[in-house]
Amino acid sequence: MKKLEGKVAIVSGSGRGIGRAIATKLAGEGARVVVNDLDAAPAEETVAAIKAAGGQALACAGSVTADGFADKFVKTAIDGFGGLDIIVNNAGYTWDNVVQKMTDEQWHAILDVHLTAPFKILRAAADFIRHQAKVEADAGQEVFRKVVNISSIAGTGGNAGQANYSAGKAGIIGLTKALSKEWGRYKVNVNAVAFGFIKTRLTEATADGSASIDVEGRKIKVGVNPDLMAMMERSIPLGRGGTPEEAAGSVYLLCTPESNYVSGQVLICGGGVSI
Repeated sequence: MKKLEGKVAIVSGSGRGIGRAIATKLAGEGARVVVNDLDAAPAEETVAAIKAAGGQALACAGSVTADGFADKFVKTAIDGFGGLDIIVNNAGYTWDNVVQKMTDEQWHAILDVHLTAPFKILRAAADFIRHQAKVEADAGQEVFRKVVNISSIAGTGGNAGQANYSAGKAGIIGLTKALSKEWGRYKVNVNAVAFGFIKTRLTEATADGSASIDVEGRKIKVGVNPDLMAMMERSIPLGRGGTPEEAAGSVYLLCTPESNYVSGQVLICGGGVSI
């Protein structure tokens, strides 16, 4: 039997990049997965890839910061697959600036997606988790559920030009530690993975700085200067940036039965970087 056979997972921001790698990894290990992306097309593409590989998945497109989204996300899992065992809060992006030039809009947008949205998703799942935990306890069963919140080494050590992102990613660590104490009695392991430099479309080398993504009508610059990227990779003990699949592997570790006595922890997936 696969490690996650019979489990139901929701993974935010899983239409592309690291999120897609997480969703496909969990599905490959037997979980039924609800895939989310801001745009419907990438979410459906990930669902199709999971199904083509023999897995089960549903799409739940939409912005994690939208009113009512958290309830919709959780409901999709419960109505579509009959339960909820794994929550991965992965959705996010960066919108950088030095503090004196950072606007209120930049600050709140990044805090909303990286901290407030995960809080709302976890709050939306609380009633189901509490009810199921009581039913299982009354039956003499010990059933573990998993929450993996995605942080960053910007959250563990800070990063110049990313006051908003660093604050959000530090905040998600605080939320993780608090919830591990609240939900321990429900047999929920709540942990975080802090990523270092992972190669995705948001961190591709761009010499002219013209690369951008569209986030709800905002044009956000992405990419890393090739010289800066080379310098960053030289500072990584393993000598290179990580792949989305390697990032997904670290999340998967915290979703397995082997992590049933691990909670309130932050795992750095950074190739040896230990900020």
